[in-house]
Amino acid sequence: MKMIKSVNEFVVRFANVNGTGSASANGLFAKAMFKLGLPVSPKNIFPSNIQGMPTFYEVRVSEKGYMGRRGDLADIVVAMNGQSIVGDIQNVMPGGYLVYDNTRKLDPALHRDDITMIGIPITEICLREYQDPKQRMLFKNVIYIGALAALIDLEFQILVDLISKQFKGKEKLIAPNIHALEMGYQNVKSLVECPIGIRVRAAKNPNTEAILVDGNAAAALGAVYGGATVCGWYPITPSTSVIENFGTYCDRLRIDPVDGTKNFAIMQAEDELSAIGIAIGGAWNGCRSFTSTSGPGISLMSEFLGLAYFAEIPIVLINIQRAGPSTGMPTRTQQSDVLSCAYASHGDTKQVLLFPSSPAECFEMGADAFDFAERLQTPVIMMSDLNLGMNDHYSRPFTWSKKRPYDRGKVLNAEQLESIEKFGRYLDVDGDGICYRTIPGAHPTKGAYFTRGTSRDAFAIYTEKGEEYVKNMDRLTRKFKTAENIISRPEITKSKTKARHAIVYYGTTDEAMSETVDLLAKAGVVVDLLRIRAFPFHSDIDQFIGDYEQVFVVDQNRDAQMKTLLVNELAIAPNDLHPICNYDGLPITAEFIAQKVMALQADSAPGSKKSKASMGEMA
Repeated sequence: MKMIKSVNEFVVRFANVNGTGSASANGLFAKAMFKLGLPVSPKNIFPSNIQGMPTFYEVRVSEKGYMGRRGDLADIVVAMNGQSIVGDIQNVMPGGYLVYDNTRKLDPALHRDDITMIGIPITEICLREYQDPKQRMLFKNVIYIGALAALIDLEFQILVDLISKQFKGKEKLIAPNIHALEMGYQNVKSLVECPIGIRVRAAKNPNTEAILVDGNAAAALGAVYGGATVCGWYPITPSTSVIENFGTYCDRLRIDPVDGTKNFAIMQAEDELSAIGIAIGGAWNGCRSFTSTSGPGISLMSEFLGLAYFAEIPIVLINIQRAGPSTGMPTRTQQSDVLSCAYASHGDTKQVLLFPSSPAECFEMGADAFDFAERLQTPVIMMSDLNLGMNDHYSRPFTWSKKRPYDRGKVLNAEQLESIEKFGRYLDVDGDGICYRTIPGAHPTKGAYFTRGTSRDAFAIYTEKGEEYVKNMDRLTRKFKTAENIISRPEITKSKTKARHAIVYYGTTDEAMSETVDLLAKAGVVVDLLRIRAFPFHSDIDQFIGDYEQVFVVDQNRDAQMKTLLVNELAIAPNDLHPICNYDGLPITAEFIAQKVMALQADSAPGSKKSKASMGEMA
């Protein structure tokens, strides 16, 4: 049998039971890889129920920097769940390794001759060592981490240091956890020859500035730095931790150092409608306000989004997308809300969208969104997803300039209002579609107007005259056009040789793209890349698409929503864009994208035979 031999390039898949505390132990392993200076990509794939169902945690380690999910087959599977053991064994790469609890004998029919199967009596160890059932459940996870460390030659002291840091302030827990690690470490060494063919070493050229952080925490910190002080929210997976983190950061950074006053307000509402209503009320009063939700919440918030768009109230909405429709798969990722957010609310409505691809961009866009919202006087929706929001990511550090001012846009103060004979809230003075606004109380007699969601003229006076409505809607169209050159521009990556093919993508698809380019290059296909970072679309996107024979648009949804948006907004012929859609609820892989590109390329080549290149040849 040919065993996999690899240093610093592998995938470990942990198979556990949900609700047993395994995620903490599995995260410990990911952090150990990070401490070695290795790029690491953990993915927590868990069910939406609270306890008892199979849950999986994948850790990809890649010194080459490939951070996308690799696929269903792993080099090492740590199988600790009897419910999923059959599938877990099948998910080991040929030549790979299965680590399992052999306290209960494994059915001989499940044996595979093409993998190394390593049985450790973990349950037996726990029964012997611990009397408390809860301790048996929790320390089982720590034991297999110790065993895995021995198998891949991970320096034991790294785990000891991480445990000590994790339980700082709870010193009574440090020694028992280290003891559990030691039991796993020593036990597996007595059973098999260690290390196996897969092993780890400290990175040769570590990125000492990299951080390991999840996107929801980054977005929350971005909101703090962006000046947010009012938040209305209603809990919903996978967005809840955005607000939880925002509260934590505010408790540290928004407390008056003199009298201890809280300079922020977080209000949990009875539903999503009230949550966005709170944010709109705060923004109307001059606060930087936001809310956070997921797909079902977007549906409920749509009418209020229309009000904020039409009344031109600057709010921020952080959307952590999940699989739908209806309540869908709450703990699975998708880019499922592109169209529902772009055209949120009824009638002729267009919303500004931002598409972050990393925690660093969640932080940056989380702050920029408030500047954009106030400058454009409109809602801004940041389109993250579950993969980005709830998983830790290997990220560049966050940066912030203390000299950076907040861009509050066209806000008139008392002195400016004094010089104006008659204030018109919806007058387009500068011709860019963006009007001047006031904050309640700015002047005792001037600058007041009635905010409404019904039709009005340029002075905010109610009217149902068609010509006044048309003027207002045309001005909103001009404002949306102005936004193209204000919000984030696309990121274009050109190959060294001239490419005839291009891939357009957005969001977390980015983590799979460097590997996709390499896979395609091995098959002789050169591609250029464009990553969409915002909507409305910058003119660079239209120009880029027109420069290539074939353009592939990657969506993590069934209906090619980004392709549809590009066709609608840029008047591109639908057949000029080739959709690549992944919608199984798992993060998209480079192999999937490369296979689809190859197949579409072969199918569209007039009179040519389909490419004989297989993914095996490409790898």
